[in-house]
Amino acid sequence: MYSKRKRMNTLLRQTLHTGALILAGTLIASCTRTAQPSGEQVYTQYCAACHDQPATRAPPREALAQLSPQRILRTLDFGTMMAVAYPIRRGDREVLAQYLGKGQDASAIAPAALCSADRNILAGASSAPAWKGWSPTTANTAFQPREASGLSADQVGNLRLKWAFGYAGDFIAFAAPTVSRGTLFVGSAGGAVHALDAQTGCTYWTYQAKGPVRTPPTLAGEDENPVLLFTDQVGGVYALEARTGREVWTMRVEEHEATRLSGAITVHEGIAFVPAASWEESRAVDPKYPCCTFRGSVSAVRISDGSVAWKTWLVDPPQKTGVSPAGTDLFGPSGVGVWSAPTVDAKRGLLYIGTGDNYTHPATPTSDAIVALDLQSGAIRWIRQTTADDVFNAMCARGGASNCGPDHDFAAPAMLVQTPSGRDVLIAGQKSGVVYGLDPDDEGRILWETRIGVGGTSGGVQWGMASDGSKVYASVADPVRTAGDQGSLTVGNAPFDPAKGGGLTALDVLTGNTLWHAVPAPCAPPRDGCSPAQPAAVSVIAGAVFSGSMDGHIRAFSADDGRVLWDFDTQRSFTTVNGVTAQGGSIDGPGAVVVNGMVYVNSGYPRLGGAPGNVLLAFGIDSNLP
Repeated sequence: MYSKRKRMNTLLRQTLHTGALILAGTLIASCTRTAQPSGEQVYTQYCAACHDQPATRAPPREALAQLSPQRILRTLDFGTMMAVAYPIRRGDREVLAQYLGKGQDASAIAPAALCSADRNILAGASSAPAWKGWSPTTANTAFQPREASGLSADQVGNLRLKWAFGYAGDFIAFAAPTVSRGTLFVGSAGGAVHALDAQTGCTYWTYQAKGPVRTPPTLAGEDENPVLLFTDQVGGVYALEARTGREVWTMRVEEHEATRLSGAITVHEGIAFVPAASWEESRAVDPKYPCCTFRGSVSAVRISDGSVAWKTWLVDPPQKTGVSPAGTDLFGPSGVGVWSAPTVDAKRGLLYIGTGDNYTHPATPTSDAIVALDLQSGAIRWIRQTTADDVFNAMCARGGASNCGPDHDFAAPAMLVQTPSGRDVLIAGQKSGVVYGLDPDDEGRILWETRIGVGGTSGGVQWGMASDGSKVYASVADPVRTAGDQGSLTVGNAPFDPAKGGGLTALDVLTGNTLWHAVPAPCAPPRDGCSPAQPAAVSVIAGAVFSGSMDGHIRAFSADDGRVLWDFDTQRSFTTVNGVTAQGGSIDGPGAVVVNGMVYVNSGYPRLGGAPGNVLLAFGIDSNLP
């Protein structure tokens, strides 16, 4: 154990080319890695009890053999078997999929889905309206001005479905699209990245990544050959030619097997800032797992060739801290993943990130914090922690661990908001249900804090807020499970209270005062997987705020008073432009993307117990309506 001051000083000294720390992390990972089991061994341990028993509802082993290894791996990563696969290491999943799957993966694009010769990719001017990453700008305010949105608050009520695109073979739709120069780029749980025509949904090209892709691709460069950057959920970083889908380079920013890249890449002056979190928090459900050794980080990657300019870890190299009751070695400190897109403050030369909890003791001052890094070197300039001693892993969720924290990550990007008066305020929303206003000129001093929800492991501000400069718009999840439900890791159609959870609040940027609060409508009719919770990221245009809900609805609210201006229920089946059978479900994760008179929304996120789905929906103005 060591003092908080010493930990802080150690972290503040971290800078570029920290080769010794890289070696230390690699050695820890090596010490905790066991020999790779065979596919048969993994099957016997995790799968045979269900799939070898004809009396169960699980498909028999013979049926699994008809599937491709890729399909089985997708099912384990982000499909119906996701909850079972949490404790299984990625390498074990891969050998299991190869052992079971003997079929072929049908991945060819249907000819009818391809764009015709007169539809050219990236045909618009570089100055055309765009949404080129998590947000239209690196301030991460999710605000699209009138000239770029092509949509006014008065027109929102006339939005109608223009086209739908189905993710083949997927159970979940969780990847935010990027739109630029008339082209839409979007990833999928199956790892397919698609380039589509933004107006019609026809397909230009498809690229297959090595793991699920949930981050919005980020476009870099305004010339004739822009680069498309994105990450996958198993640690891969990719650069493609945006016009052709040709791979330029790939790399990994972390070698830890549990690496999970959920935060979007932010680009600034030729550098891609890549945040890293991990699955290791869930690995703790296995008493034989040596928990935990992952270290959250941010890497500055040169777009030109994929080399690393600097790397900053958020905890020191873990050391052995003891032995578990099962006789397994324990390690710490660990965790402090970065789940969301970094925010650029070019004026101050800083990069802002929000961090998650520690997985194991000792707790560190960097967890549950907003951290400012130097843009050029990655050195930590200041840390503003709001919840201390938050040590949490999956055993806490299952009641099998003591001395656990509340799991109050900062999972949403911080927003650098410039007010009409010209003052900058850094806004941060936490899973605690509290939104903070911070002073970027005074090392993140808290200017105000306002509670807008109950908060919790699956509650509070989950994915993202929005701001138009004068107001902050923040929704909360706060779903309520029905009495007696123990399925904390249930994937899809969990029993929720149909009338509790959610809420959208507008706050004054300068004071944090509540200006209005919109109470969500209860599920109608009540059904499994349905909750009024609003975990999805929020987006805003002039006069209107878009917020999705676990009940499957995407709604537009008046920015003035919270009145509902438009409401569309996505939880139904859709005819798609690519011929894939598609179903909408709960809306969670990314928010609506608004560009040039169109609104794009993914539907189908069962991770927290909501309804599954696999569809991307595109809405536009019905010109026949007044």
